[in-house]
Amino acid sequence: MCTAGSKAERFSKISIVIKETDETLFGLKMLEKLEYVQKEIMAVIKTKTEEILKVTSSCRKMLKN
Repeated sequence: MCTAGSKAERFSKISIVIKETDETLFGLKMLEKLEYVQKEIMAVIKTKTEEILKVTSSCRKMLKN
């Protein structure tokens, strides 16, 4: 549930989610290179994170229009 009142607030909050998700992907890629997590597990986690990024980016595009 979004607590943002205006369209501008929703845009701002979704932008923060996108930024944090992108940073999470970066961290996951670093962990993957260091081989701290099994490849199969990492693949699932990265796929889910990329899905979140795609959905939130799509929402932001809709808010921008």
